Amino acid sequence: MRKYLLVCFFFLATIKAFGQQFALYNTGTLYDSFENPSQRAFIPDTSKQIAFNFFIPNLNANFFVAGNGQQALKTRAFHSYYNTANLVTGQGAYNHLNANFNDYTIMLKVFTSENGDQEMGLALNTRFEGRAIATDETISFFNGFTKFPQDVYANVFNSNYKSQVYHQLSFTYREQIDKRTAIGFKLSALAGIDYHQLNITQSSATFNKTADQARLALQGSYRANSNKDESNFDQIFPIFINPGASVSFGLTYFDESGFKWQGNIKNLGFIHWGSKSNTNTFNGSALINNFSSADRESIIEHSIDSLTQGGQRKHGFITPTNGLLELSINRTYWLDDEGHIKFTPTLIGSKELFYNGFTAALVAPIQLGKHNLALTSSYNELKLFNLGFQYMKKSDDAEFFIGSERLFATGSFLNAAFKSGSQGTMSQAKTPPTAFTGMDFYIGASLKFGPLIERKMNSSGIAPAGDKGFFGKLWDGLFGKSDPNY
Repeated sequence: MRKYLLVCFFFLATIKAFGQQFALYNTGTLYDSFENPSQRAFIPDTSKQIAFNFFIPNLNANFFVAGNGQQALKTRAFHSYYNTANLVTGQGAYNHLNANFNDYTIMLKVFTSENGDQEMGLALNTRFEGRAIATDETISFFNGFTKFPQDVYANVFNSNYKSQVYHQLSFTYREQIDKRTAIGFKLSALAGIDYHQLNITQSSATFNKTADQARLALQGSYRANSNKDESNFDQIFPIFINPGASVSFGLTYFDESGFKWQGNIKNLGFIHWGSKSNTNTFNGSALINNFSSADRESIIEHSIDSLTQGGQRKHGFITPTNGLLELSINRTYWLDDEGHIKFTPTLIGSKELFYNGFTAALVAPIQLGKHNLALTSSYNELKLFNLGFQYMKKSDDAEFFIGSERLFATGSFLNAAFKSGSQGTMSQAKTPPTAFTGMDFYIGASLKFGPLIERKMNSSGIAPAGDKGFFGKLWDGLFGKSDPNY
């Protein structure tokens, strides 16, 4: 438990984390077109025909911790001790932890047909999805007797966490049905790398300060995949061991007032973890000796592992991916007569399909020629407000972006990280409450090459023409051809 509440959500989160960044909506980047499949990556008469990231990682990372345990986890991560002054006992206080990761190693997209503005692409990326709910007492337990004045406590350690890591190999297709409507989809084959889930439903602890002992009783369930006895190749590319699939679908529509509406169902899928995976239902207790010693963390961890992972049986199981439903509205405003300064605000709502998560965001980007500056504000179901900033340089055939959607929280977290190691007096003083501790960072780049995409009327050579795509023909068959010239 300690490894996933502490290490995963602090150490791993500094180098890994989430999928879509709101500030990249409607930017026309290669990354945007893979995350939101109805978004275009090419502009005829302007862009070249092939877009590729040349194996430059396009990644983003974010995590947050909300609750009384923020200071305790920060001091443990950066100063090797727990400041538990903000934690409470017996009041049902919970801490929410969330971390995600998305890293595109390969992104390749080709403009395949002028008629219908058809685009096809292939991508390979790796995702990490993690979340936990932990009581204040769960964190306090690793600091010994400090926050437990009584001898007996019941159901104060009822916590849960889950995390999964997987590769995603995707094919994406986008088509402009008519001048106002575009659709796109992404079909993905998934390969599960790692999965852990712990759910504690009943718990109790009895403390014996004289004997320096604590007896911990836990009841619940545990599931994890196993790579034991697998080849190195299967451990890295477990497509046949832990297979899965997901789908994304997007629709974009420009109304007569100039507003751009977009809807996406994203990464809706599942992973089947193989028959060598471990599952366990546990109900037992363990006596923890030397509870106040300097080695108590490793002793507690060993005891919890023995309680939750003993008596495992091999059994496959299926888990969902973190599918999202997103809706957005956008409009473009030109702020000068020369067409160099553009303001394109976007309002976005994002709902997790299998969890309670919901986020509303407002993106306010200003484009100054090839330079783009964007401010992002967001608010989620935990009543956490975030403010972010993005810088992008984008020309017709090259793009680079860097940003954070938790700008001030990221700065505060990095400042604490850089000061790590200076324990000082190991203070146990209360600190002013903060909404959350977290960070967010993303960066990416790609290039376009090949022949210039030219419309037939402007072509100096052979343009990538062809018939309308399947969806365009279906649309015309059902509703008629609204524009005879398209």
